[in-house]
Amino acid sequence: MADEIKNVFISHIHEDDDGLKKLKEICGKNGLQIRDGSINSSKPNNAKDPDYIKSQILKPQIEWASVLVVYITPDTKDSDWVKWEIECAAELGKRIVGVWEQGSNNCEMPAALDDLYDAVVGWHGESIVDAIVGKSNESYGCDGKSKGYRAPKRYGC
Repeated sequence: MADEIKNVFISHIHEDDDGLKKLKEICGKNGLQIRDGSINSSKPNNAKDPDYIKSQILKPQIEWASVLVVYITPDTKDSDWVKWEIECAAELGKRIVGVWEQGSNNCEMPAALDDLYDAVVGWHGESIVDAIVGKSNESYGCDGKSKGYRAPKRYGC
């Protein structure tokens, strides 16, 4: 069977760029090829105006993606950019999936993610893929304990 391909925007802080490669690799090993629309060191954003960055760079990439994945690390919770990306994705009706950084513990998720996620998973390839493609809405804390099932969002016509 051929790998599935998904357009994904990975919300993260730039200090965690190295983790994006690992995230895409674990997905690839589990049958999901990710087309990444996020802004990172290999595709930098050189604009300076925050309103321009949001409306002309980030929002079009989030619109293009079918899923927003939040790469959760200890510093993600404090990022205004990550918060904005999560809220933008929610406004656009995108699936929002949190993925805890490999080995994360005693880590807090961003408040916006805690309010708006569809699934939050640990560093396990099959779980990550199932959450991204919408097969699972299970959610786990950084300690691996279940946060329970969250019913899928329903949108009116």
